[in-house]
Amino acid sequence: MTGDPRVMRIQRFFVTLTRESVKDVGTLYAPDASFKDPFNDVRGVERIESLFAHVFDQVDAPRFAMEDALVDGNQAFLTWVFHFRRRGSAGELTIRGGTHLHFDAAGRVVLHRDYWDAAEELYEKLPLLGTLMRWLKRRAAG
Repeated sequence: MTGDPRVMRIQRFFVTLTRESVKDVGTLYAPDASFKDPFNDVRGVERIESLFAHVFDQVDAPRFAMEDALVDGNQAFLTWVFHFRRRGSAGELTIRGGTHLHFDAAGRVVLHRDYWDAAEELYEKLPLLGTLMRWLKRRAAG
């Protein structure tokens, strides 16, 4: 973890994220903050909180492992691994990604943008869709 207190708070939040701790989003994010990832684009701390809570409805045992952090002024870029299980499955899946953050003068997140490859990190790991995605990938590679 980095020594920047803003980044350390965010990293700690995600590493210890639970269904109950999602309610703390408002202490880390500005009221009009925006969040975007390959599937979502929302604005406002209430919508971000709802989106994070929704993760616990979709997958079992979600957890983040933080890897690296780069900080430059009011911005940071974090790399992470998201671990989870599909409902009813014993096997763990992972998604590797990165997060670009912008902070306001009070140290709250005003922009949270996640970058990860949905095809490689998610679709290829699903039973039926994964077979198709891997075939398409081989065909595109020549």
